[in-house]
Amino acid sequence: MELILWRHAEAADSHPDMERALTAKGHKQAEKMAAWLKTRLPVATHILVSPATRTQQTAQALELDFSTLDTLAPGASAQTVLKVAGWPDATDCVLIVGHQPTLGMTAALAMTGKGHYWSVKKGAVWWLAKRPQSEEHPAILRTVMSPDIL
Repeated sequence: MELILWRHAEAADSHPDMERALTAKGHKQAEKMAAWLKTRLPVATHILVSPATRTQQTAQALELDFSTLDTLAPGASAQTVLKVAGWPDATDCVLIVGHQPTLGMTAALAMTGKGHYWSVKKGAVWWLAKRPQSEEHPAILRTVMSPDIL
C-alpha cells in the first residue's frame, strides 16, 4: 500500500475555519503540487479529502475525482486517517488531503507506531509505502515534496 498525505496549500486567516479559502499563493502551490502528483500517481489512487474549503480547493487542482469525508475535517485523529485510508492493508494507493497537525501525527504513527508531532509544510506531500513483512517498522518514506522546491 502507498499512502500520500497532502497538506492543504496556504489559506487566508479568516473565520469560520471550515470556510477558509486558498490565497493566490495557495492556488499556485496547489497547482504546482497537483502537476507534480499527476505524473506520479498510480492509476488506482483513491483520493479522500477533508470537507474544509481550503482542502477542497487544493484537491480540485488535481482535476481528478475525489471523495469528501467529514471524518477528515480539522481535528481528526491520526488513527482515524489511517483507518479511512485502510493503512496498512489496502492494496491501492490512497491520497489524503488534510490538515496539520493531523497529517504530521499520521505520518509519525504510520512510520513509528507513535503519534509524534511532525511538521508538514503548507502544500507539501509526504509519500509513504508499506514496508513488506516488517512489523517493527511498517512504513518507509518514499518522498517529501513541497511546492517551493518545484
